[in-house]
Amino acid sequence: MSTESVRCVITLCTYNERENISRLIPEIRAALPQADLLVVDDNSPDGTSDVVRQLGETDPQVHLLWRGGKEGLGAATLAGFQAAMERSYDFVLNMDADFSHHPRYLPALYAAMNEADVAIGSRYIPGGGITGWPFLRHFMSRGINIYSRWLLGLKSRDCSGAFRCYRISKLREIDFSKFRSRGYAFQEEMLYRCARVGCRLVEVPIVFEDRIAGQSKINRMEAIRALRDIFLLTLDRVRGASVRAG
Repeated sequence: MSTESVRCVITLCTYNERENISRLIPEIRAALPQADLLVVDDNSPDGTSDVVRQLGETDPQVHLLWRGGKEGLGAATLAGFQAAMERSYDFVLNMDADFSHHPRYLPALYAAMNEADVAIGSRYIPGGGITGWPFLRHFMSRGINIYSRWLLGLKSRDCSGAFRCYRISKLREIDFSKFRSRGYAFQEEMLYRCARVGCRLVEVPIVFEDRIAGQSKINRMEAIRALRDIFLLTLDRVRGASVRAG
C-alpha cells in the first residue's frame, strides 16, 4: 500500500505537557499535514487538555482523547492505538510530547512505511544519536536494549524508543488483552508482539533530544517494573504463549 493513499493518525500521550504541546502541535501539523493528530491526555492537572481543545477548535485534524486518571504510558498508548483502529486509520504514528522526538523526522518515518509494517525512529543505528543525557541514562538505555534483544530475541537496535509508525492491519492481529506492561516496558513488549505476528521492522535514524521543558516521568521504580515486565514476557516466550488475536 502506497503512503500516498493512506489515512494516518499521530498519537501523543500527555501528562502535564501544557508548556510543550502548544508549540509541538503546530510543528507536527506543518511537518506531516496529511496526518490527523490525537492527543491522549490522562487528566493533566496543568490544563494540557484545554490547550488541545483550543487548537482543535481551529484545526479539525486535531483531536483529544481525555482519560480520567493517570494509568501509565503503556495504557495511554494502547488507548490511542485502539482509537486509531476504531476510526479505521491505516497507520498510527506514536511520538513523545516533549520535543525529544522532533517533528522533522516525521516524513522519513512515514515514507518508510512503503516497505515496513513498523518503522522505528532509531537512536542506535548510523545517523542516529542522543543529545542532553547524563552518563547514567545512556548506560541504562543501552543496558535495557541489550537486555531486551537478548531475552526477547529482538533484532532491532533500538527496542525502547516510542517514536514509531505502525500498520494498523498488523496491529489487528495482536491480542491487546494479553499485554503485561502499562509502563515503560510497553515499548519492548509492543515490538516483541509485532515481531511475533510477522511485522517487517525498519529502523530510521533520529537524534533524540532531551526535553527542554517539563519533567521526565522516568524514576527508579518505573525502571524496576520495566525489568520485571520484560523478564515475565520472556517466560511467555519460553512457554510459546500466543500473541495473536482470536
